[in-house]
Amino acid sequence: MILSGNTIKQFIQDEQISIVPYQEINIQPASVDLCLGNHFLVVDDMSTSHLSVDKPASYHEIQVTDGGVITIPPKTFMLGTTVEKIRLPDHLTAFVEGRSSVGRLGVFIQNAGWIDPGFSGQITLELFNANRVSVQLKVGMRVCQLVIAQVDQATQGYSGKYLFQEGATPSRVYMDREEEK
Repeated sequence: MILSGNTIKQFIQDEQISIVPYQEINIQPASVDLCLGNHFLVVDDMSTSHLSVDKPASYHEIQVTDGGVITIPPKTFMLGTTVEKIRLPDHLTAFVEGRSSVGRLGVFIQNAGWIDPGFSGQITLELFNANRVSVQLKVGMRVCQLVIAQVDQATQGYSGKYLFQEGATPSRVYMDREEEK
């Protein structure tokens, strides 16, 4: 069951969910808007011939002043972050959807997957400009919606490699330990 905006607001007031900083104006009918942070990562294509699941990638780090602008060139992928740090209890999960107003500019915004129950940290955003022209986004603007859902029973909270992440966090797939078959 997806939580309504009123339930999200109540869960924040009851401290079941934490969103910091929190602005009540960002509560929507069935989600809460999150804002674009000031930390970005772009793959260093001068020193990286390919990306591999076996080792970390090399990135250029971009720090934009609060209220500043990030320019996303055409057909460019970069990682960003939310301003907000969130914390979910063990009975709630969430996912991120880009705001349609930003998507209509040709910018796709999502996160890499489901936000597991028990997650705490900033959310790394995957930003892709599908347009043929650059798109500028303002740091601090509302760019995505956090949709929160109840799981059918409480779980053991997330304890993975992205717990407590801060800023745009690159893939850590190289840390995966696949089970032998």
